[in-house]
Amino acid sequence: MAETQPAGIEIELGETVAEGIYSNLVLINHSTSEFVMDFATMMPGMQKARIKSRVILTPEHAKRLLRTLQENIARYESAMGKIEIPMPLPDSSAGPKMGEA
Repeated sequence: MAETQPAGIEIELGETVAEGIYSNLVLINHSTSEFVMDFATMMPGMQKARIKSRVILTPEHAKRLLRTLQENIARYESAMGKIEIPMPLPDSSAGPKMGEA
């Protein structure tokens, strides 16, 4: 994944962080000064999700993240094809999906 790096800033990625954290659910809240994203893992058939990571952003950085995700999704879809998001069945008992709060 190619990311743009601000000029003159050296970025270090430690081993533990480089492993990443799997998330299939994100809860997003905001105040006047920050956006809080709680990334969680919800196991099939379970009613409880465990938050694995919390990221707090200023509103400006949240908007930059949105734009960057939109650009990267557009590039991904032009190379790999459209990402389809299946509609849940009307009687589905599945919990919230990624991005729903």
